[in-house]
Amino acid sequence: MLPQTDYKKLLTEVIKKQIIILGPDITLTKARNVAGLTIADDGSVLEITGDPQVLTQKLIEQFTELSGLIVKKTMEPLLSSFPGLTPNTIPFQAPLPPQPTQQEAQTTQEKDLNHPNS
Repeated sequence: MLPQTDYKKLLTEVIKKQIIILGPDITLTKARNVAGLTIADDGSVLEITGDPQVLTQKLIEQFTELSGLIVKKTMEPLLSSFPGLTPNTIPFQAPLPPQPTQQEAQTTQEKDLNHPNS
């Protein structure tokens, strides 16, 4: 397993690349959904609490869920220009985002109260 500093670098790179693609607001919101990661406003991972491999997978899942929706939204105008095709006839469905557990929701609320500008 990589040292924690290497995971911080890897996760920071993933987040910063997503900031370029998705913008900082969406990217930081999705990245901060991963309990166990502390992320600065510039996308740098400041702290990892827990198994870094699991957290890396969870971070990637956050962006994968979002990309399915992005693909669907970008394809809708294109598909609408072809008679007989509607977005509903193309069998791609964005996965539903997981709902936070009560504990995760409470943790997020506590973080928001402790760091209102983050």
